[in-house]
Amino acid sequence: MWLEVKTVIELVDVQKISGDHTVIEVPKLRLFSGAVSAFVGPAQSGVDDLFKLLCGQSRPTAGYVKVAGINPAMEREALSRAVGVLFEADGLYESRSALSNLTFTATLYGESKGRVQEVLQYVGLGDQGQIRTDRLAAGLRRRLAFGRALLHHPSILLLDNPFTRCDQSSIDLLQRVIREQADLGTSVVIFARARTHLEALSDVIYVIDDGRIVDTSLLEERQEAQLPFKIPVKGEGSVSLVHPAELMFADAEEGKAQLHLTDGRVLLSQFTLSELEQRLHLRGFFRAHRGYLVNLQHVNEVIPFTRDSYSLRLSDPDGTLVPLSKSAASELREMLGY
Repeated sequence: MWLEVKTVIELVDVQKISGDHTVIEVPKLRLFSGAVSAFVGPAQSGVDDLFKLLCGQSRPTAGYVKVAGINPAMEREALSRAVGVLFEADGLYESRSALSNLTFTATLYGESKGRVQEVLQYVGLGDQGQIRTDRLAAGLRRRLAFGRALLHHPSILLLDNPFTRCDQSSIDLLQRVIREQADLGTSVVIFARARTHLEALSDVIYVIDDGRIVDTSLLEERQEAQLPFKIPVKGEGSVSLVHPAELMFADAEEGKAQLHLTDGRVLLSQFTLSELEQRLHLRGFFRAHRGYLVNLQHVNEVIPFTRDSYSLRLSDPDGTLVPLSKSAASELREMLGY
């Protein structure tokens, strides 16, 4: 089944100021249908403030926020129909049964009894419907709260620490449900203190610090970065495997990448410089010049010689200098923020 990808959440020039502190500053952000997006950061990082902005609990000081085309702080009723929200606190009626909790919510949204039973089954509570909520295990109560957020077929799910208080079986079930909902076209947005349980689940992870997005990682990048890789070098009757951490820099020699190692050895690899760059770009390597690939972990200093001429001084005892092109210098400055 082909699903059209749409922008469902958009933030433009958003600032949220509390007292004399800017708790959120997002120049531009778009989230899409059919994706699992996660925002990660510790308490006071701004993750909680972003959650409140998107679910309409607070308003931006500047800029605008659109969720399903709706101003979340101004159009709360329309927002509640488009969005399903799971708060960190379950917020269930403890003295009522699991079935009664969902039936009450279904009445508010005009959903049928059949839909209630369907959701109970979906979150693994089909045989728990008549049990009082306060007698359910914590993980099962979390499933019930999640089911309530799903009940009215929302196009967007906002999930605040969805796996809190869950045992492993509930974590596994909720991860499966989240992925299935995204595959059906729902935009699932997770807010969490840490990456735990999110690495393989999320299509994109945004790291927030001091109210700003400081890092973004895509699923395919994280998967590629986890793959083991050593650089093969053919020798006399054998193949040596070089760990990337041992490589200070590589340059081109006879069309192949020549490896300059931390122990002073120089070895000729079977890869071209471009092929080696492709394999190492997620491991801290940078194309400093057309003919040089450098391990940034071994760079001590960026040295400008003239207006358009730069070099990188490496950390070896000789202080080896590697040329840095003007365009690469600009890219490196933006990457490292100096």
